[in-house]
Amino acid sequence: MTAYLWFKSFHLLFVIAWMAAVFYLPRILVNVAEAGGEAAVRARLHLMGHRLYRFGHILFGLALLFGIALWLGWRVFPGSLPDVVGVTHWLHPKLALVLLLLVYFIWSGRLLKRSEQGAPLPSARRLRVLNELPVLALFAIITLVLFKPF
Repeated sequence: MTAYLWFKSFHLLFVIAWMAAVFYLPRILVNVAEAGGEAAVRARLHLMGHRLYRFGHILFGLALLFGIALWLGWRVFPGSLPDVVGVTHWLHPKLALVLLLLVYFIWSGRLLKRSEQGAPLPSARRLRVLNELPVLALFAIITLVLFKPF
């Protein structure tokens, strides 16, 4: 059971860190959109966004590895890791929402790359609204994990 708690702790750590990147990258895009013609500010924000985007992928990969270990680890280490899913089906919608968040993160990164190449961004207001969408997905994920409704 101790191994399970370690794996779960690391999974949660990397998920929280990745979610910080998911929340902050669109905020950088809002700042880029509001920077206007200030080239030095835009360049600094693009650099920050590019680094965050790369780091976010690393964090997602680590969260995924520990998540897979939690999901399937009981087959490899039956005495150390329990079967946390069993016959319940809450994991499928959770994984679908995580996939949506990953697509959102990649989309944000592509917006950043297009902005670096001079393409226009959506308005700052639209980006602010889009910045709030991951909160809803995260709330649904937390609800699924805690309540396991089905």
